[in-house]
Amino acid sequence: MGVLGDAWTWLITGSNWSGEGGALARLGEHVYVSGVALALACAIALPTAFYLGHIGKGGALAVNISNVGRAIPVFAVLALFMLSPLRNAGYVPTIVALVLFAVPPLLTNAYVGMREVDRAVLEAARGMGMSGRQLFVRVELPLAYPMVMTGLRSASVQVVATATIAAMVGQGGLGRIITAGFNTYDTPQVVAGALLVALLALLVEGVLVAVDRVLDPSPAIGANRARVPGKRGGAPDDGLRTDGVLPRDAGDRVTKTV
Repeated sequence: MGVLGDAWTWLITGSNWSGEGGALARLGEHVYVSGVALALACAIALPTAFYLGHIGKGGALAVNISNVGRAIPVFAVLALFMLSPLRNAGYVPTIVALVLFAVPPLLTNAYVGMREVDRAVLEAARGMGMSGRQLFVRVELPLAYPMVMTGLRSASVQVVATATIAAMVGQGGLGRIITAGFNTYDTPQVVAGALLVALLALLVEGVLVAVDRVLDPSPAIGANRARVPGKRGGAPDDGLRTDGVLPRDAGDRVTKTV
């Protein structure tokens, strides 16, 4: 049957999914670790990026500092934590290492999205009397939304794929299936564990794409623009047809004016 066939047989065998060390339990552990790490990374990176992008100061320094996390291998960070008192803190070392790994794409994309907002649009919004909070909520954040979601999708997939390192330090997750297969020279189990990680990453990507389409503020922005008083579909309501022909009552209006 080949390795892929044997891996499929492993995946459809019910006994491999049951019990404390089964694939279902490992899947739950993997989702838990990835979700907590991603939530903490968002709580750190997004408010920082939004604030620095809004005020336009210090963003480049923050991005460069966060990018240090990309230069350090995640496993090396995890190994250092395992030499500290945190080694007995359960999933804490793994979560911290994943947070450091997820912050750079979140921070960089959100900050760049904020700074790429057209300055002319911001000046027009200020001229209309918008406060700093209104400017952020109604102008900057909607226009930066595509870049923010791009960073979120990238960080999510990377975290899900990298969370397998928890198995290297004896923690749970889908990585335990892979390491157990290596220890017993069970290649189909190794391939099955890798397929589960890949499928979970693709599922997370698909869910975030769907969420992106549902929350995308672009259609609402276009609808509000179409409803501006004195406009018809965004065009000036000057009483002229697009083909250059005067409307029927144009002559009457000219006569009355004279």
